[in-house]
Amino acid sequence: MANTAQARKRARQAIVQRAHNMAQRSELRTAIKKVRAAIASGDKAAAATVLQSSMSVVDRIADKKIIHKNKAARHKSRLAQAIKSMA
Repeated sequence: MANTAQARKRARQAIVQRAHNMAQRSELRTAIKKVRAAIASGDKAAAATVLQSSMSVVDRIADKKIIHKNKAARHKSRLAQAIKSMA
């Protein structure tokens, strides 16, 4: 357990920050799942529309350093490639 007032405060702040980061990461995963569901439905135009909104979510979370920028780029690239390869 934290021994100083400063350490106790940092422990309290870490709990709040972790909850915020987890919510942001959950939002990211939901956005990715929405794109994958749109791809599975087979409608290329709808999937492209969902991808555009999801890309902004991915970029925003990467800018906040909740995930690494390369991971964000990898997700975006793979989703875009999946839509591009649709029949």
